[in-house]
Amino acid sequence: MGEGRGSTLVHLLVVALCLVAFGFAIAAERRRSVGSIKRDERTNETYCTYNSDVATGYGVGSFLFLLSGQSLLMGVTKCMCFGRPLTAGGNRAWSIIYFMSSWVTFVIAEACLIAGATKNAYHTKYRGMIYAQNFSCESLRKGIFIAGAIFVVATMILNVYYYMYFTKATTNSPSHKPNRQSPTLGMTGYA
Repeated sequence: MGEGRGSTLVHLLVVALCLVAFGFAIAAERRRSVGSIKRDERTNETYCTYNSDVATGYGVGSFLFLLSGQSLLMGVTKCMCFGRPLTAGGNRAWSIIYFMSSWVTFVIAEACLIAGATKNAYHTKYRGMIYAQNFSCESLRKGIFIAGAIFVVATMILNVYYYMYFTKATTNSPSHKPNRQSPTLGMTGYA
């Protein structure tokens, strides 16, 4: 392990988990449920039928993989609150900036993914007798999972930079080390 580089295994695991989450988010967008109106000839009621509900599972899978990647990184770095203190300087400042930014993008990505999964799972079965001309079945709007996927990639990039600067800030020695070979304050000898 090089000076301030961090563990390659942690880098690879975080990137792999985020890329799997990205793939699931793209798959969820492509497999969103689409409803179509059907009419019951006996009762003259209209209802919606939906094709597959697999996008909900993909959305939840993406949610869980991104959560696993974030949890792994926060566990390794001890969420930057516990463990060794960071040395003062630019590396500490950048690690704090990337830490906060990665949490913001993580929360947005998770919100998009779980909102898309729950909205995709919600289907209206029977509407009763509808005499309106513009009746349509509720479905998930395009782009919810894509927005989640974009924020998954942003979270992955910010996490990689956060971990890189975090390890630099914890492995670098302080720039000013006091040289205390002998006590000097109030320890003058009596002659």
